[in-house]
Amino acid sequence: MNCIDQTTGEGFVLYHGDCVDVLRGLPDQSIHYSIFSPPFASLYTYSNSPRDMGNCRTNEEFFEHFAFLVEELKRVMRPGRNVSFHCMLFPASKERDGFIGLKDFRGDLIRAFQAQGFIFHAETVIWKDPVTQMQRTKALGLLHKSVRENSAMCRMGIPDYLVTMRAPGDQLDRVTHTREDYPVDRWQKVASPVWTDINPSDTLQYQSAREHDDERHICPLQLEVIRRGVELWTNPGDVVLSPFAGIGSEGFVSVQMGRKFVGVELKDSYFRQARQNLVAAMRTTNDLFSEFAACK
Repeated sequence: MNCIDQTTGEGFVLYHGDCVDVLRGLPDQSIHYSIFSPPFASLYTYSNSPRDMGNCRTNEEFFEHFAFLVEELKRVMRPGRNVSFHCMLFPASKERDGFIGLKDFRGDLIRAFQAQGFIFHAETVIWKDPVTQMQRTKALGLLHKSVRENSAMCRMGIPDYLVTMRAPGDQLDRVTHTREDYPVDRWQKVASPVWTDINPSDTLQYQSAREHDDERHICPLQLEVIRRGVELWTNPGDVVLSPFAGIGSEGFVSVQMGRKFVGVELKDSYFRQARQNLVAAMRTTNDLFSEFAACK
C-alpha cells in the first residue's frame, strides 16, 4: 500500500495519502458503499500538496485527475452497489470565468462516472437557506437590490445534492431491511426528492483540524446526510469507503452504525483529527481488515 501513514482500529482503517494511490492497493470488489464530498477545482484551498485535486487550475485538469479515481472506484466497488457524492453547482464570476452565472459541477461529476460505466441511480436536493447564502457570499443574483435595479440578473439560491451512481455489473449481495429497522415513515422522508430538514450545522467539530490559512468550506457534508445513505444502501458489517475522508465524518457515522470504514485523507491535520474522531466512534466489533495491506 502506497501511503504516508495509517491507523487501524476495530471497525476502521484510515490511510494518510493520495486517494488514487491508496485505492490501487485495495482488493477488487471489496467495497459495498462509498460516500464522499469531492474537492472543488481551484475554488477552495485544502492543502498545498501538488497531489491535492483541489489545487487543479481548471475544471478540465481536475476531471483529468478525477478520472483515475473513478476508474479505481469501479474496480473496488461490489457490482451493483452504490457510490454517493455530495456536491453543488459552482457560481461563476466575471473575474475568474469571464461571465456571471453557474457552472454544472454536479453534471460533470455524473458524466465522469458514466464514462466508466456507472449508472445514474438516484439524486436528492438538499435545501439551503438563500438568505444565509446571500449574507455569506454577497452574490449579485441573491441581493434584493438586484430585484430593483436589474432583476434579469437575479437567481435562486444554490442547493446541495446527494447524487448516487450504481457500479456496473450484476449485484452479488442484496441490501435488506425489516419493517422494524426501516419503518415506512422513515422511508417516506428519505424517498423525498428534496430534503428540507437537514441541519447545516450537523457536522463534526473541525476547528482543531484547521490551519491558519485554511478557507471555510462552502459545502460541508452533514452527518444526517451520511446516515441516510449508509442506512439505506448498506447492510450491517458492510465496508464503506471515503476517498476524501477529511476529518472522518463518513467514518464516524459508519462505525457508529455498525459498518466497517476505509478512509483516505491527504492533509495531515485532517488525517490526525479523523483518527481522533474514528477512535471516538469505535464500538466493539470483529476486525475484518486483514485483507487490506499495510503501508510500505
